[in-house]
This record gives sequence, structure tokens and C-alpha cells, in this order.
Amino acid sequence: MADAKDIEVEIRGPLTAEGYSKLKVFLDENAEKVATKNRILIDYSTFLPGEMKDRKKDIRLRITNGIPEIMVKLGDWGAVDQRKELSVTTAEGTFDTLVEIFAALGYEKGVLCDRRTEAYDYKEAEFALVEIPGHSYYFEAEKMAHEGQDTKILAQEIQAVCSELNLSTFTGEEFFAYVETLNKEVNEVFDFSKEGSGYFKRRFGF
Repeated sequence: MADAKDIEVEIRGPLTAEGYSKLKVFLDENAEKVATKNRILIDYSTFLPGEMKDRKKDIRLRITNGIPEIMVKLGDWGAVDQRKELSVTTAEGTFDTLVEIFAALGYEKGVLCDRRTEAYDYKEAEFALVEIPGHSYYFEAEKMAHEGQDTKILAQEIQAVCSELNLSTFTGEEFFAYVETLNKEVNEVFDFSKEGSGYFKRRFGF
């Protein structure tokens, strides 16, 4: 298991379109805006062996506001994430090269996701309001554990802030069901063996 200082503790919950708008207005007025993120990602983990609920490793490529990134998350996820994040960014214009490298390493197929995120700092937590274009909304609230901190206490602190904001959070079962719904209704399957080199440049202009 990773050292406590390396662990990200995260809780998620559903938002209606009205709930998203109201929470955004509140955070615009009462929190510090961190960023607006336009992101495309490939989650290769869906095609790893085993059940989604038992997954201990996420392997992803993503591009956020034009910046490509390799992202690996290690640890438990679901109702409350407690995971170590390993990431490295690369130069603009290299996303298709990363995709081709991953294919050469055996990761040819993944789930392709399109996300829009508004991120804020509020009460020592990062709140991300996530839009799945044309489908639905949810939020993520997270804190990073520093050395000596108890991740369970951090999860309780995040939950307390969510309660103050009258936000419902996913149970593990609800979250996995939501992911399955997204995979069926809006996410796509990307297969390098079918799409070939340069797909993201051709489709998205990266």
C-alpha cells in the first residue's frame, strides 16, 4: 500500500442538471476557482481481467486542455476512493504517439470518454463538477492525505462538507451502476487495431 502522503481520498455523487447549476453558482460565489477542464480520456482498465468492483489498478491516457498525460491509479475505489496516483504529462501534439505506444505494449482497446469539468477549492477540498456532454452530471470531492493523516478521517471530513451542501453521495453499488450506464449509453469503445495511427488528430485535432 502507498504511503499515506501519496493517497488521494475522493467521494462522488450524482447531480441533476438543476443541481449542477445551483452548485456551480454557489461555488462561483464562495470558493476559489481552480480550472475549467476539457478532457478526452481512454480508460484501458475496463478491458483488464476481473470485475470492475474488484479493480485495484486504473490505466489511462488523457488529454486535458490540449496537454497529454499518462495516468495510473492504484488502490481501492467505489463509494470512497483511496488511491495512489502516478502521472506524467507530455508535450502538446503527442497524444496519438502515446496511444500508439500503449498499443505496442498490448493496450489496444479502452473506453473513450468525453468530460467537461469545473474545479474549485472549497473548505480544504477540491470539488469538481463534471458534465458528460448530452447525458448527465456528477461531482467529485477530494483531499490529499499528508504524512501521518488518517484517510478514513479525511473521508469523513469530505462527507461532512457534502452534507453541509446537501449533496447526496454514491454508494459503491450506485457508483458502479452509474459507470455501467455511462459505458452503455454515452462512452465509446476505442480499438487501436481498427482506428490506427493518428485517430485523435483526425477526429479531435489534437
